[in-house]
Amino acid sequence: MNMKNMKSLLAIGSFTLVAIAMQGSAIAQQANDPKFNKMIKDGFKAEGIAGLDRIDQDATQKFCSDPMFANSKQGEKMREKIQKINMDSIKQPSDGKYIGDWKKGEAIAQSGRGATWTDKADAPVGGGCYNCHQIDKKEISYGTIGPTLWNYGKLRGSSQDVITYTWNRINNSKAYNACSNMPRFAHFKLLTEQQMQDVMALLLDPASPVNQ
Repeated sequence: MNMKNMKSLLAIGSFTLVAIAMQGSAIAQQANDPKFNKMIKDGFKAEGIAGLDRIDQDATQKFCSDPMFANSKQGEKMREKIQKINMDSIKQPSDGKYIGDWKKGEAIAQSGRGATWTDKADAPVGGGCYNCHQIDKKEISYGTIGPTLWNYGKLRGSSQDVITYTWNRINNSKAYNACSNMPRFAHFKLLTEQQMQDVMALLLDPASPVNQ
């Protein structure tokens, strides 16, 4: 074997070892790290309604806290499992009604208050929808992390498939995208069933300013 071929084999071998090491690192990051957990717990304290249970990660949060693994080939099957877990957790409206009051829905979308340590446990929580979405053209300030929701119902219609999809997205967006930035409003009881029905109306009611 000549020197040129030897160098090529060594290069291939080195690349393979690096790839294996990276894969091993990605998998290793899924392991529980006692030192990290202790650091997190020592850095937070319970205050008011904000208990230390808020820093306990469930399977979805652990998966998404490790983007190297989440975006790897090893993480693909886990991603599907995570999304199924979240989809299975979604409950459809107990009264069978999906559409509430769009005016109340707008107030919820405008509000970003709630669930902080200074709030009372029974205080209503806002949706903070404008933090990530454009909803009404008249709104002068809104976020762009999420897609525009302007004319949401007007563009998509009001078939049962659209209604169910919209409900599921508000309820638990991670059922469709394991690492979605959108909060799991029902999972963490941030919004009540009635509040979600009202936000549904904001998006889908033909009378809502969203669909004008």
